[in-house]
Amino acid sequence: MFSPCSNGIWRPSSNPMKKVEVKLSLPVVAPLLDVIKETADDLRHGLAIPLQPTDLDEEFNDAWRSELISAQNEDCRLLLSLFGSEFFASGMIEFDEENCEGILRACSAIRLRLRELHLKALDDELLETGNVEFDELPAPQRRAFTCYLFLATIQELIIQHLDPSIIDS
Repeated sequence: MFSPCSNGIWRPSSNPMKKVEVKLSLPVVAPLLDVIKETADDLRHGLAIPLQPTDLDEEFNDAWRSELISAQNEDCRLLLSLFGSEFFASGMIEFDEENCEGILRACSAIRLRLRELHLKALDDELLETGNVEFDELPAPQRRAFTCYLFLATIQELIIQHLDPSIIDS
């Protein structure tokens, strides 16, 4: 029987896991964590995008919705786990190939909810390009917008550094 081990020792992988470490400014990011946490809490009982009813029975739809909410909540927990005690000690967060998809989904869910709750008044193009008169926004909307851009930046970092094939397609 073939074994990747020789004498009980794993051979080094020829394809080590990619990892991205990012140093963030604590004074800038810490207030955004409150927005992320509040928004993730808001998502605990509902989906970022409403589920369209299907022709299937109500019990199936309820079970499906429940599973989707559970997965969304787990993704949000994964995102928030980046900002634990190590982050507050060093300012560093770390993405790898194992956590990147969940973090991408959590960023998307939170950005969608921020858009729905706080950023409806902003034109889609302005919102996506960041060309917004920041000083003219009320304080709560400024925080939501800054958080929206921060999460977009996290998504771009992950896509650019962990899966460049997404950009090429």
